[in-house]
Amino acid sequence: MPDRMQAPLWHRMVEAAGLVRADGTVGETIFGQMTQLAAAHGAVNLGQGAPGTAAAESLVAAAGEAMRAGFNQYAPGQGHTELIEAVVEQRRREYGHVVRPEEVLVTVGATEALTASILALVPAGSEVIVFEPFYDAYPAALAAAGATMITVPVLPDAAGGFSPDWQAFDAAVSESTSAIIVNSPHNPTGAVLALEHLQRIFTAAQAADAWLITDEVYEYLVFDGAEHRALAAHVDEPERVVSVSSAGKSFNVTGWKVGWVIAAPEVREAIQGVKQFLTFTAGSPFQIAVAEALHGDSPFPAENRDSLAARRAVLLDALRAVPGLEIRTPQAGYFVLVDFAPLTDEDAFALNERITREYGFTGIPVAGLCRAGSATAEHYRSTIRYSFCKGPDDVDAAAQSIARLAAAVADGTFTARG
Repeated sequence: MPDRMQAPLWHRMVEAAGLVRADGTVGETIFGQMTQLAAAHGAVNLGQGAPGTAAAESLVAAAGEAMRAGFNQYAPGQGHTELIEAVVEQRRREYGHVVRPEEVLVTVGATEALTASILALVPAGSEVIVFEPFYDAYPAALAAAGATMITVPVLPDAAGGFSPDWQAFDAAVSESTSAIIVNSPHNPTGAVLALEHLQRIFTAAQAADAWLITDEVYEYLVFDGAEHRALAAHVDEPERVVSVSSAGKSFNVTGWKVGWVIAAPEVREAIQGVKQFLTFTAGSPFQIAVAEALHGDSPFPAENRDSLAARRAVLLDALRAVPGLEIRTPQAGYFVLVDFAPLTDEDAFALNERITREYGFTGIPVAGLCRAGSATAEHYRSTIRYSFCKGPDDVDAAAQSIARLAAAVADGTFTARG
């Protein structure tokens, strides 16, 4: 049999994503590992960020109607006109972002949008700045492009939230920088970057003559009066910005894999040149259904946000009853980060396994979402990410399990291990 290592690209990608074990074998993603851990112990899985509540019935019905209407064959390479026009309208309505149809490309979710953008625009041998912790698709795509990932920490700030380390950011930008990837609202911290901070990043991209790629998949899931800003609507050179989003998180249809890229026509064309040889086109009837949902008269995004906020409150109340934990309220997204350092010297991997086994709920060690050995990974060594996007029953069950942990900490039966 031919040696698969003669074509090492696949191995560079999985290695960049942290999937290569010490013995050289390839393992599951951190999400798959923690899902298996939860299943093995019958624990509530607060790890993977998959919605635990249903999509709107009207959206499901729209997909069925599109199938019956004949939208069952290949969609156009750029995407169905209906969805392209809906994205154009949504960006104008929500953000004042003036977009032309020739600037929109429909993709198979945001992951393909990001990967195709990176492969199309990032030169081999260049550097790309990523804010850390990060979505694990970024390093894999950068490895495929032959680029070096430079990380900038996102850390707890004095205001009770999370912010980039701006000194580290300024030091990271150089003449070798070909792109900056900005994820706001940020996974996993839930931070929403203020417009002045987004513009600071854009100014740095201009100085380096770099692309700026925005990952905006949590755009609708913003709480407590925080406001998501579409960067491309607020800069004097929007053609430098590649904006990425998707329907999955906003409409609870992650399995439909419908996303989009917004970029200047010639840039969109370059990205499409890569994308068309990855998947060619995205699910035809789902595009039609998402187009209908995006037109603005659907109450679902606001209802979904409010439902998530209620589940966030349940989880936060339970976690704050555990003496000593350090917890910050996320401004957006699906997740809350919990620092166990005041309770134990254990790293989050060992601690998460113990909590799963003894108390019945599972999260994601945040260091698993960082570059191995980085200062950010060390900062988050005792921090676990918990998801509140699960269904109300799962969140309530997790709260009961967390209450058992709170009681054990209070009476001293939860022992610190190092």
